[in-house]
Amino acid sequence: MGQCRVGCPAGSGPFRPTDREAPNRIGRTVGGSLLHAAGMQRSVAGSALERGGLRYRSSLRRAARAPRHRDEALTHPSQPLRVGLVIERFRRDGGGAESVTWRTAHALRDGGDEVSVLARESDDAPGIALHRLRAPRTWQPLRVLRFSRAATDCARRLSLDVVYSLARTAEQDVYRAGAGSHADYLEARHPGLSGALRRVSPRHAALLALERRVFRDPDQFVICNSHAVRRQIVARYAVPEERIAVLYNGVDLETFQPRPEERSRVRDEVDPSGPADAPVWLFAANDYARKGLDTALDALARAQHGRSRLWVAGGHGDPPLDSAWRRRALELGIGERVRFLGPRRDLGRVFAAADGLILPTRYDAFANVCLEAASSGLPVLTSTANGAAELFQGIGPAPLPATDASAFAAQLDALASADARRAIGAQMRSMAERHGWARHVAELRALLRRRVSERRSAATFSVRRPAFRPGL
Repeated sequence: MGQCRVGCPAGSGPFRPTDREAPNRIGRTVGGSLLHAAGMQRSVAGSALERGGLRYRSSLRRAARAPRHRDEALTHPSQPLRVGLVIERFRRDGGGAESVTWRTAHALRDGGDEVSVLARESDDAPGIALHRLRAPRTWQPLRVLRFSRAATDCARRLSLDVVYSLARTAEQDVYRAGAGSHADYLEARHPGLSGALRRVSPRHAALLALERRVFRDPDQFVICNSHAVRRQIVARYAVPEERIAVLYNGVDLETFQPRPEERSRVRDEVDPSGPADAPVWLFAANDYARKGLDTALDALARAQHGRSRLWVAGGHGDPPLDSAWRRRALELGIGERVRFLGPRRDLGRVFAAADGLILPTRYDAFANVCLEAASSGLPVLTSTANGAAELFQGIGPAPLPATDASAFAAQLDALASADARRAIGAQMRSMAERHGWARHVAELRALLRRRVSERRSAATFSVRRPAFRPGL
């Protein structure tokens, strides 16, 4: 495994340093005035943030230096791409962006491409070049900025056709906005004064600065995992149409498939005291508050069908936090009908025993668990704040406002019938089959290849391009 260090010397790779002596505006803003607003100016961490400023231009400006024969060969789909994937944690059993990166890397490798992964932590992955980046593990603002800097340094030293980042980093050729717009997330999750105060915290200030840097860079291409996120980014940052596209996440159609034969066995393991014929709704998430567990519990309490049960999978294994949610279920009078399963690595099996998924999330660019449940043949109840809801239009209940517990209760009652759930579940599976990983990776590869070709074609007609000065 390669070791890439922060501040490695300038090399001949695709990234070049610029304005090394000038203070970077991101580092200056986040490490200076914003930390001052939080009462932390000139702290040790603030100084480190300043030193961790992001000073490098995009590899797009190196396009003209690529060998001529390589440019021509890349117009043919059979020519492998040299792809760099950036992610903080490259883990087999990771969630969210980590899972997407792991599957993307292996699918690109299996398709014949040369894949390098730039990560802070990683599992072994035969056939994939792993480059471990050195960045702090603690204090997120410093970690994010230093990781971004380290990724830029490392990518500059490698010979890559395209750098595709699935992490919060400032410099890449293609950026996946997997978490959506952080500014819109803050408005949705913390409206009013609460959100305003959070914007000056070092953590959110760093993420917002990186976000502005990426979306305002005319040379970076942005991939969104839903049209909702695309609309938010275009509206807030005026990103041109030609610089942003939607590519829905994919799903493992084999891991997540209907398994009616396992239903009884898994129910006996997970909820042995539950009635065998009671409808079971699954809530699967780690961030209970953002994902709307309060609405799910309230909906179960208000539903007329008093035999439905709720399984809560996920969380961080925090007993005090779980106890607080258990107390809430008891206060609502549904304690006996709610079961907390804790973190699970076998959601495919859990889906086999459930009758549907409920996820009233307050903000989600694209909740993968919804597509996984659909692929397992389950109806999905979710909110209008979930980008994944776009896939379910015309199939089953419509998405609802995240806090409308009464409306979710009505949907639970409407699907109290097993026949109704099975009919919708079959349609969900058919929809999911159009979004397998093979299709996702094929579309991604085509997009990356097109991006490289467009970039190099543009470089052919440009003798000299002006130096890039990042603005906030």
